[in-house]
Amino acid sequence: MPEVDRRAPVIVGVGQTSQRVSPELAKPPIELLADAARAADADTGAPVSLLARTDVVAVVAIGSWRYPDPGALLGRKFGISPRATAVSTVGGNSPQVLINEFAARVQQGDCDVVLVGGAESMHTRWRARREPRVQLDWESGDDQPCELVIGDDSPASSEYEMAHLAVAPTTVYPLFETAVRAELGHGIEEHQRYVSELWSEFAAVAAENPDAWSRVAYSPEEIRTISAENRAVCFPYPKRMCANIDVDQGAAVLLCSYESARAAGVPDDRIVFLHAAAEAHDHWYFTERLSLAESPAIAATGAAVLEATAKNIDEIAHFDLYSCFPAAVEIGRNALGIGTNDRRALTVTGGLGFAGGPVNNYPTHAIAKMVEVLRARPDDFGLTTALGWYISKHTAAVWSARPPTRPFRRLDAQSAVDARPGRHAAGLVDIEATIEATSVAFERDGTPSVGIVTALVDDGRRVIANARDADVLRDMTVHPWEGRRAKVTNDGSTNAVGD
Repeated sequence: MPEVDRRAPVIVGVGQTSQRVSPELAKPPIELLADAARAADADTGAPVSLLARTDVVAVVAIGSWRYPDPGALLGRKFGISPRATAVSTVGGNSPQVLINEFAARVQQGDCDVVLVGGAESMHTRWRARREPRVQLDWESGDDQPCELVIGDDSPASSEYEMAHLAVAPTTVYPLFETAVRAELGHGIEEHQRYVSELWSEFAAVAAENPDAWSRVAYSPEEIRTISAENRAVCFPYPKRMCANIDVDQGAAVLLCSYESARAAGVPDDRIVFLHAAAEAHDHWYFTERLSLAESPAIAATGAAVLEATAKNIDEIAHFDLYSCFPAAVEIGRNALGIGTNDRRALTVTGGLGFAGGPVNNYPTHAIAKMVEVLRARPDDFGLTTALGWYISKHTAAVWSARPPTRPFRRLDAQSAVDARPGRHAAGLVDIEATIEATSVAFERDGTPSVGIVTALVDDGRRVIANARDADVLRDMTVHPWEGRRAKVTNDGSTNAVGD
């Protein structure tokens, strides 16, 4: 290997773990994370333990159990006393943001070896609540709350959005999907086929991934067809188009300086360099974005890391685009300039629906798998993206087993996004508007319960409204409403359409 910047941030060890056992036998998240960290330590191939030399433990926010300072608890389990611990805020961008933060600190000489990871036992938590119920007596640690919290913890939804029930990914992402559908000019059946074919490609990757939660290569028809195993969640998404949070999974990576890797004896073929990373957020509330079918922040972060590495998108051999729902991938692909006929795979794991969506920690799994891919193909470059909330906060990174020609840079791409126009939320109105996007939530018995609609007023403002009439909701699942003119009314609290 040619001469390398001794402070260059590198990943030298990756580990993933999962469990499928009865709740009585299941490990808590902190133990799954410990297992993943031990696997990452062994994965370095070094004659000495990098884990024992860790000076920072940074943990992705854990949703399935409360730990005031999971890094401190993890350190005690390993018998180490890190100089610092950190936790992330909530959001699927969090693992990459932690890596970006500490890669920059490694580059600056502020730390040398950093353990970054997370884990969830959501599968166990949910099953423990079923009959016969199981009391989970897991430790939390008696630490004070971790002081170093990294990430943006701004509320995900505005009061306007919350009043209209746009408060969960399963209800909001269908709005993005139907906006994409309208942009493409697809009919409903045509678009369901289009999406299911994309998602079947993800399932096929998961089927070959030994760390995936689901290893079934579902066909497009199996993904789009409603069945007892694939119920309607929120149209246009059945269950198999949604992120699968019902998993017990952990993943960890060991990040260090190149000189620390060499001092520990890490073989060259285990080292993968983080060349550049960028962060930005779209106009925060989705009702204030110019288009629900676009993400200027994905475009800006992607452009920033490609420029910093002197690469173009055609020179990237491997991708992992954040994939909580198909719309996230479709919007991300378009923002990065990847054509719909491009045959490069958009995931190395299989995505959150099939490989698994452990709350905030999916990108740690994606980065771990990307490291494995690039070790096997050391001349290639890979690009990972991660996002939080409602295509809200974003980060992108470029990786390679080949050393960079310039120091690692953590880039702020926000100014490029802020320069883009947005929209004003219309508030409560009695007005005619043009339907822009629709989302229809279903009960578990297959009954449509409520619709969420966004519409554009002639002056450019965006309205959000609800629909509750059963016939209207059914019609929204059969005929595209996007582009229709509709009367929006209000009752003093919320807007309604189709009533």
